[in-house]
Amino acid sequence: MTLLRLRGAALAAALLSAALVLTACGGDSGNSDDTGDAAAETRSIKAGNGTIEVPADPKRVATIGNTTLPFIDIGGKPVGVTAESDSDVKQLPADQQATYKSATILAPSADQVDMEKLASLTPDLILVQIPDEEFKGIEKQLTAIAPTVFFGLDTEWKGLADGLAEAGNQTDKFGKQKAEFEGKVAKIKKTYGAIIAKSSFVDVIRWDSSDPGTFAIADIGCSEIARDDVGMNFPESPEGKDPLAWTALPFEQISSLSKYDVVTYPVDDKGQPTEPFAPVVATSTWKALPAVKSGRALGIFCPGNNSYGSVDRYLDSLDSALATLPAT
Repeated sequence: MTLLRLRGAALAAALLSAALVLTACGGDSGNSDDTGDAAAETRSIKAGNGTIEVPADPKRVATIGNTTLPFIDIGGKPVGVTAESDSDVKQLPADQQATYKSATILAPSADQVDMEKLASLTPDLILVQIPDEEFKGIEKQLTAIAPTVFFGLDTEWKGLADGLAEAGNQTDKFGKQKAEFEGKVAKIKKTYGAIIAKSSFVDVIRWDSSDPGTFAIADIGCSEIARDDVGMNFPESPEGKDPLAWTALPFEQISSLSKYDVVTYPVDDKGQPTEPFAPVVATSTWKALPAVKSGRALGIFCPGNNSYGSVDRYLDSLDSALATLPAT
């Protein structure tokens, strides 16, 4: 249940009224030397909830749902966040882990946001990506506290990254990350183009929540980057169907991976199979795969696929892994 206490709503309303008064006072353009004018400047942002007026240079940003890690990735320092899993936080660079830990946790999930706590942080911008219905349920409470920029779950990751950088005025680091992404993709295509063109790939995974003795073919996540941007031939679900990654396959079907030239699987930042996937590589069926026996099973580190910084780290790992493929 969302913690929409009456006193929290009253506080939010009071904060909104104060913000309106301050904006009205700072909006007088007659005194160009008044530093309040700069603080009152706004920009128009197009988002899933319409055209939103946001501060030109927001200083106290709160992030809800899937916006937290991408915003931190581009250099943002949110004052309040909804909780991320320990495993996701562990994969962040040390400085980003510190940024996350310095923020106030608003709730374990977006549908439980403590509005009173959020209002007490006096944010000047709120960034949100959650299901549409969840957002509709809390939209009025959020917008009463601060300008709120919403992205639906159907927003493609590059669009989300662009939107967060624009709304949060974090374009400097974002621009560098985006340029690095484009350079890394071009390098991989040029260096391994011949191998990519003549090879079939499959990406396999196990989730933390996977049933014992099962794995899945991953057609979502980082392999989307390899497929859609790099041009690697990974299988994917037909349009309109559920992702292949949602179908649990028994270990007995590991042998079906023999038809692919190259198998990729998840490893941590030290190159070791992730904890959920470790049971797969321990099976005799995995060890007997032609790709495994011939050095064509590649462990790839995927810290995330919803921001340029994390995708850049994935591309570095992919580059290094492709370099190990034996010559044909």
